[in-house]
Parts: sequence; structure tokens; C-alpha cells
Amino acid sequence: MEVITRIDTMREKLISSRQVGQKIGLVPTMGFLHDGHLSLIRKAAQENDIVVVSVFVNPTQFGPQEDYEEYPRNVERDALLAEEAGATFIFHPSVEEMYPENYETYVEVTDLTKVLCGRSRPGHFRGVTTVVTKLFNIIQPDRAYFGQKDAQQTIVIQKMVRDLNQNVKICVCPIVREKDGIAMSSRNTYLTNEERMQAAVLHKSLEMAQKMIDEGERDAKTITKAIEKQICTMEKAYIDYVALVSLHNLQPLTVLSGDILIALAVKFGATRLIDNVIITV
Repeated sequence: MEVITRIDTMREKLISSRQVGQKIGLVPTMGFLHDGHLSLIRKAAQENDIVVVSVFVNPTQFGPQEDYEEYPRNVERDALLAEEAGATFIFHPSVEEMYPENYETYVEVTDLTKVLCGRSRPGHFRGVTTVVTKLFNIIQPDRAYFGQKDAQQTIVIQKMVRDLNQNVKICVCPIVREKDGIAMSSRNTYLTNEERMQAAVLHKSLEMAQKMIDEGERDAKTITKAIEKQICTMEKAYIDYVALVSLHNLQPLTVLSGDILIALAVKFGATRLIDNVIITV
């Protein structure tokens, strides 16, 4: 496995593979890989001949008061884990390589990014869609792999691909969880021991919501209040949002029907965690 830092080199490395018809899979990451990322790499390795894992902490998706500088980084560790999982290349460009001087071009999906995480993190998704478009242009993958943990992100990217006629299949893979149910995330490393223990309430509240729906509850407000009540039993928890929305357009639901996304964003101390579940009624 090779670590590539230049865009022109990355393109050159893939020319011969593309010419002989080999399939290319891309796993976009910000690095500090965990088992969630590795599950995406393994899936990509099963379905493609070449797997490129991008490791790039993208500054344009961080707000001014967010954790860009503190975001965990360890490319040497990432390279070892990615190779074991089946990666062919790591693409690890510098910020200057991706955003040269006088850079001023961005890609934006509008309505889908105004809700949920987009409401509390303005500009975040513009950064995501811009960097993902750049990666698609550089790598030209046949398939790109994303985790369901970032459910809104996957929906936004799928919309972008449809709208811009980008020639790539988006593959969304299941959330990978710790033993206590917490969704794996690089930001989990920020949590204190007490915060980490309390964060398990997120998955428990989603399981409770699913049970309520399975037993026939269809009123979104009733389920929302039940989730909020359970999360608020944890003194370290501060709710950003609890939302029951249509999976297809992220619009809030009053009465549940069809494909539903139950999404949460909650802070434990200074660390903002997200989680979700998809349910069909």
C-alpha cells in the first residue's frame, strides 16, 4: 500500500487500473481510523479491485469555534490499519494541495442542509460537498463508501450525485457500535470516562423509540418527548436536537409513515455526538 500526497500523483497511479477495467472504490475519511471506517474499507475491498482511502481533515467543514485544530490525527497508524483492511492507496493531501491560494469555488446542496446538523453547523455541508466533489474528480471512483452514522451527510451526497450527474455509486454501510451501543466516532476520544459512560444513553433512547413504534405508537411528538426525557436523565447531556423526519427529504413528521429517520445530536461536555436509526412504518 502506498501513501500519496499529491493530486497529480494520485491520478497517475490510477490510470493503468482504469485502462484495464479495474473497479475503483473510494472511502473518504478524516483519518484517526476506527472499526467503523475499517468496515467501509473491507466492504470496498470486497467490491472493487482498487481501494483508495482518503485521509484529509477538511478545514472547510469546520466552523470557527469547532475542533479543527484539535481533531485527532495519526496517519502512520491509519496507514497500518487501512492496509490490513484491504486498502491499495491512502490519499493524504495537504490543505494547500486541496485548497491552493485564492481558492473560491464551492459546491452546495441547498434545502437538505438547512435542517438537523445543518441548522446548528452553518456552512458544514458546503465544506463536505465541496471536498467530496473534489475527491470524486481526483479519484474518479466507481463506488464511494459512507457510514450511516452520518445519515444526513449520506442523503446530501446522494442528492448532489443525482443533481450533478456524477458517475459514482454511493454505498451506505451500517453503523458500527461499541459493546454498549455508542456509535463509533473519532470524537469519542474527547469524552471523559463519565461522559463516555453517559453517552450510551443515545443508543438506548433510539432502541426505546423503535420499541414504541413497534408497539404501535405513531405520534412523532410523543416519541420525541420520550427520547428527550431519557437523554435528560444524564446530567452531562445537552440536547442539540431530537428529530423524526422523512428519510427522503428530511422534513419533520407529525404522524409517522413510510421511511423514517430518527436523528439525534447531543453534547456531552464539549463533545457533540450524533446517532440515528432508520425505521420503515
